[in-house]
Amino acid sequence: MFRPKLFGKKIEPNCIYCQHGKAAPGEQMILCIKKGVVSPYYSCKKFLYDPLKREPRPRPPKPRFSPEDFSL
Repeated sequence: MFRPKLFGKKIEPNCIYCQHGKAAPGEQMILCIKKGVVSPYYSCKKFLYDPLKREPRPRPPKPRFSPEDFSL
């Protein structure tokens, strides 16, 4: 059975989303188990995508309605 990918079919490999990477204090660099300290946008052959490391986009603001919008 086909299951669609959570964030699309084309995911660019970045250490930010890798299962082996962990954000360093200050979030300037990534601590990788395989390669050591690397840039967040670095990728290597050992890249394993972890969808739980993605931050969801913020929701758009809800529109504000007035009582006039609901009157006939």
